[in-house]
Amino acid sequence: MSEHEIMTVRADSARAALAGTPHERLDAAVRAVDAPDVVFAMSVQGARTVRASPGAEGLRYETGSASKPYTGLLLAQLARTGHVAYEDSAAACFGPQPPPHVAPITLRHLITHTSGLPALPRDFYRQALPHWTTNPFAGYPAHRVVDAFLRARPRHRPGTRWHYSNFAVSALGHALSAATRTGWDALMEEQVLAPLGLTGTSTRPGGSATDAVGHAGDGVTEVPPLRIGGFMAAGAVRATPHDLLTFLEAHLRPERTPSLADALHAVRRPVLRRGIGKAHTHTLTWFQHPTDDGPAYFHCGATSGQQAFLGFCPGTGTAVAAVATRRFRRADAFVPAAYGVLFGD
Repeated sequence: MSEHEIMTVRADSARAALAGTPHERLDAAVRAVDAPDVVFAMSVQGARTVRASPGAEGLRYETGSASKPYTGLLLAQLARTGHVAYEDSAAACFGPQPPPHVAPITLRHLITHTSGLPALPRDFYRQALPHWTTNPFAGYPAHRVVDAFLRARPRHRPGTRWHYSNFAVSALGHALSAATRTGWDALMEEQVLAPLGLTGTSTRPGGSATDAVGHAGDGVTEVPPLRIGGFMAAGAVRATPHDLLTFLEAHLRPERTPSLADALHAVRRPVLRRGIGKAHTHTLTWFQHPTDDGPAYFHCGATSGQQAFLGFCPGTGTAVAAVATRRFRRADAFVPAAYGVLFGD
């Protein structure tokens, strides 16, 4: 059974279990997830419903790879304003004369996982393995990501195959920073977070908000806050559930944020299909799933101690944000429950 078929079966099962009103569906989803802190939040035509374990709703959560839609939106905005172009050479962003052996990897290749780069740099694992269950990225800073990218030889010609890559999206973040001469945190704040009013969102731990405490797969062992090293663009975003809904609602109603409207529309357009029978559809930054009400868009993420799910369906005006403070494990209920809430009848 393919990945697509497995997730379809899980989503169908979750839909059956989560039938009912939004309140009932969210309550059932929270009960299904065994974690110290769980939040399922839903917006339907702008009306929000949030269900959470005690004290969890006001915390700020690590989103892991669900940060990538923020990076994709940033790229779309910078392309709209003329700071970069999708087909720009990523290596050229770091200087006028990139090494001659560097393949013509474009900014579009990096965000769509078609660059030919591996999931992580080859020299990443030696330093990461001793900290794999706590903070594997902390010891690999930005300059090493850039150096690894400029040395990398793609496994296949860029643009020909899809392979999910935290390395590629991280290199994209550094390329955008270099092209705009703006640090990553400031660039994300200026171009995405501030225009959307996301005051409960950050790319760093700490600050004024109370960060959720992550847990290992046993749901008991605490893990330290994520330190992302040089992989900010691939996984640095942390946010409150209400800020996650605000981010998703902006995708449902782009016209309400005029400065980002074109970019918000751009990240919804399909750009590639892959898999057997071209079953998987991707936009610039979202996974796309067909429904009876039109396409739905989603992205999942996980860190050493937390999980996140973001999804929205323009046809129904529905957005779902879910977070939990436990690292996923086999037969985990979190993602199927989130699927069920988003794709439920």
